[in-house]
Amino acid sequence: MAVPMPRIWSVGLAALLAAATGCSSDSDDDSGAGDTGSDDGTASDDGGGGGQDDGTADDGSGADDGDGAGGDTSFKVDWGPVTVDPGVEKTMCIRKRLPTDRPIRVGQIVNELGPASHHMIVYRLADGDETAEPEECTPFVDVLDPSKGAPMAVTQKSSETIALPPGVAFTLDPGQLVRIELHFINATDEQVELTASSTFVEIAEDEFEQEADFMFIGNPDINVPAGSDFTLDTPFLPLPDRLAGIQVFAVTGHEHQWGTGVTASMVTGEADEGTTIYDPENFQWNEPETIYHDPALTLPDGGGFRFQCTWHNASQQDVGFGESVDDEMCFFWAYYYPSQGSQLCFHTEQFGGHDLCCPDDPLCDLIGGFLGQD
Repeated sequence: MAVPMPRIWSVGLAALLAAATGCSSDSDDDSGAGDTGSDDGTASDDGGGGGQDDGTADDGSGADDGDGAGGDTSFKVDWGPVTVDPGVEKTMCIRKRLPTDRPIRVGQIVNELGPASHHMIVYRLADGDETAEPEECTPFVDVLDPSKGAPMAVTQKSSETIALPPGVAFTLDPGQLVRIELHFINATDEQVELTASSTFVEIAEDEFEQEADFMFIGNPDINVPAGSDFTLDTPFLPLPDRLAGIQVFAVTGHEHQWGTGVTASMVTGEADEGTTIYDPENFQWNEPETIYHDPALTLPDGGGFRFQCTWHNASQQDVGFGESVDDEMCFFWAYYYPSQGSQLCFHTEQFGGHDLCCPDDPLCDLIGGFLGQD
């Protein structure tokens, strides 16, 4: 029995079906190094001077008080602690403002996850209120409209440093509102006290050259029969023309417990085998490697991605697409510059076949309406 699709994808595909009968709307937003170098991006390496010690005084608000004119200053946002009962799986978010009175340029993001965590997404939000403690939330809601909010980083490791290339940074506004979204499950027989944190390490203003950004790429057409292997191949997912020339400098694959591999290539078209951007030697679904590219890889005119996911389902049930760890996913995410806004792109053969990238596609507003984001 296939598990139902999560809300963001089910309504997205429902919107595609509705569009086939005549519904449409529009949306847009703009917000900046090929040999491949493999690295895991963890805090034990790739530190680049940031590390995990933020070196600032903590006022107990959940965000460290940085000072100075930029460079070697860091700001930490804490999630939790939250006590998680055995067998509980949830997504919970916390929203905090950074204690800054000036824009900052973030050249590293250091993420620390607790023992029951599945993955953590770090967002910058355009507006909203702070929360005193983590609360249940709908995952992925700020990936469709970058004018409202956009992800900066996703971590599925217990500890990871996302290290941006020299001169490349995420710009955060004065008093930037940040959301940490944590998906967790306690698979033990005991209660677990779960904590997490994200530390933003800034670079000096005179070092800044390009604005970084982030994209999700995936395929929801997953149906892995019980006790068998399954391969999902996406031969070509075209990207919007305005993204031609972007520089992809880091890539991470994403599957759940039955995942055995994610591979991806940057291609000029459907017939092109392309340049491999992600193919770790020993893929681990629960600790997926982040592969860095130095120099970064340039998306060609008319280009896009070819990607493939594989699974071995050792369970007694068929497994479909979904957010739970008992479901499966086929995703990779890429960090790039110069910024053209956050992107969510997917390919599906359902409803006659569709390639969709938000926020460019007219269907993105329609999907946002289903999600209640408008």
